[in-house]
Amino acid sequence: MNFSRQALLGIGMIIGGSVMLYAMVQQIGDSNEQPAPTSAMVDTPNTEQAAAQPLTTDIETEKRILAQKQKERAARVAEQEKRAQQFLTEQEAAEAEALAKARAESQQYVANSAPVVEDAETPEAAKDVAQDLTVQPRTDSELAADAKKTSDAEKQKAVQAQQEAQRQAAIKAEAAAQKLADSKKAAEANEQAKVKRQAEAKKQAEAQALAAQKREATEAAKKEPPKSPSDYEVKRGDGLIKLARQYNMPVEVLAQANNISPLASLQLGQSITIPSRAQVQRLEREAAAAEQARQKEADLAKKTAEAKREAQQKLSEARKEVKETDAKGSFGVQVALANDQNRADDLVKKFQAAGYQVKTSRTSRGVRVVVGPERGKIAALALKDKINSDPKVNTTGAWVLYW
Repeated sequence: MNFSRQALLGIGMIIGGSVMLYAMVQQIGDSNEQPAPTSAMVDTPNTEQAAAQPLTTDIETEKRILAQKQKERAARVAEQEKRAQQFLTEQEAAEAEALAKARAESQQYVANSAPVVEDAETPEAAKDVAQDLTVQPRTDSELAADAKKTSDAEKQKAVQAQQEAQRQAAIKAEAAAQKLADSKKAAEANEQAKVKRQAEAKKQAEAQALAAQKREATEAAKKEPPKSPSDYEVKRGDGLIKLARQYNMPVEVLAQANNISPLASLQLGQSITIPSRAQVQRLEREAAAAEQARQKEADLAKKTAEAKREAQQKLSEARKEVKETDAKGSFGVQVALANDQNRADDLVKKFQAAGYQVKTSRTSRGVRVVVGPERGKIAALALKDKINSDPKVNTTGAWVLYW
């Protein structure tokens, strides 16, 4: 009876110790298999980085952004490797601690089980009971093998996580490069489309300009003067300006062809001549030549008037500047030397009509026609310049003489 109680107590202690040892070993295995550290190695995609970045057509900027991303990715991979190495170190320390703890518990269990064997009636019976009921603890080699398996599994997971991170990085880099290539291709397509649109617009503008020129040429041909002169009967509302515009000719040319004034009014039923194209061109040339001649005459008259005013002004100033110290006597301006008295009288009338005082005197060479006299030689010279620039007398051979 005493043996049965002791045997049951020993069996219960052995079973309890085995259960505790199994639970501790299981807990250590669970702690080694906990994926918390490895989870830190997973390359969690950054939502901010994953956000769509604005694509730029600047290739150099895209290359710099891609290089920066690769540098950041390399830094993250290095940080993950550092964490994995730290985790492996901590795991090896935990395995060593668990192994030491398991050894201590195994020795404690053996020590606690020794009295039960001594209380047995015979050593053989106690040995049999211990062999039958004792749960053999795991050896150091088995624990080390399990720890090595766990470490190898963790290392494999870390390597797989690193490879997955590198693969994701390569996929992102390839996607960025493809996106850049697509953007460049789209930009080139847009540029080609733009050039094509510009070429089409230019071609269309040229076609429109050519069509406009043709229309203008057709309209001008319709308004061209007739090839031969024709008679036209004036209708209600007709006038020289209207008919000149209708036949594309100046009003002056149409009026000159009909010997009327450009301002004349036309009468209803009146017949006028529409000059031919050749007549219009001839009349235009004649009108242009007449206009040039009139302009030249006007310019000449203007210059002559200015010269006459300047000469008169010089004469007036010279008369004011005459002093008592000037040469004695009077001076005149000889304007001609006539062959006879009749010719001299005609010249006298012409100069008197222009407002000059004229006298004549007979010489051995003919009749001298003299304008003056003037007091002082300075005044006589100014009078000579005035006579030579006066278009009314039309002479350039006047000269001063002492009178």
